[in-house]
Amino acid sequence: MTTFRSVRVAAVQATPVVLDAEGCVAKAEELMRTAADDGAELIVLPECFIPFYPLSRLTRSDWDPRQTDLYERMWLNSVDVPGPITDRLTAVCAELGVHVAIGVNERESDRPGTLYNSLLLIGPTGVLLRHRKLMPTHHERLFHGVGAGDDLTVADTPIGRISGLICWENYMPLARYALYRGGPQIWLAPTMEDRDMWTGLMQTIAMESGAWVVGVCGYSRPSDYPDELIAMASSVPEELSRGGSVVVAPGGEIVAGPLYGEEGMLIVDCDLRRGLRAKYSFDAVGHYSREELLFRVLGSGELSGEPAGDVSGAFPELHTGH
Repeated sequence: MTTFRSVRVAAVQATPVVLDAEGCVAKAEELMRTAADDGAELIVLPECFIPFYPLSRLTRSDWDPRQTDLYERMWLNSVDVPGPITDRLTAVCAELGVHVAIGVNERESDRPGTLYNSLLLIGPTGVLLRHRKLMPTHHERLFHGVGAGDDLTVADTPIGRISGLICWENYMPLARYALYRGGPQIWLAPTMEDRDMWTGLMQTIAMESGAWVVGVCGYSRPSDYPDELIAMASSVPEELSRGGSVVVAPGGEIVAGPLYGEEGMLIVDCDLRRGLRAKYSFDAVGHYSREELLFRVLGSGELSGEPAGDVSGAFPELHTGH
């Protein structure tokens, strides 16, 4: 049964130990313990925290041997799901009685090759949600494959119904709506998007979804990266990612952040009743929804001029988490 209690959430703006899976996991464990000491039950880490996010400033679109070397190092330090790293994080969750959401570069060791930009939600019993980014953006396509979309789900956990999207997926209205239909109470948005407009997007999602929105960005400086990787950039600013992590309440109120210019942790008590109360005025997939008018996609890929009628096939039940 859906819970409406208060959940203490830690939005952790952190820098990975670049291209070092062991170092990243050890740092994640340390951050989890610090957050748990402050009472956090859900700890959220940035996009591609293990082993790092391939920033556009540090990658190239030509066939550069250095970039092939980079891809190999990424793969060797990436995460199998399930696998030893997820088992290790599960053990920490069980020890501390917490859940952790973490962005990873995901590999498949039984079929070595393509990497995926994935969001994992892990609890004391194991991996509860694994979402592969639907469409890598621009430079990400040099490293990451496309997600199949069969993992657009909402995880029903003891601390609430949890879901979310990765970075620019949050700009995709239909991807958001697919998850809104599953009734998330906490929305995860790991990212490397550090522009001011990100905060506004998090407020929009909080209004649309009636959920608590946890937008967590990475923070990094050139000194965090190997010299040979920095050498690939034509120009290097003082901060490669300035952060911007933020927590927004249902309805759009910013309650913590945005945090810029440093690593840090935003601790927020998220009263899930606020989501229920917010939907009294606006429920995008309930009393404020007009799917029978607005969805014209009938399976052919073309827009119909007639009312859609039965739209049950527009979003398969796989995304509801049931």
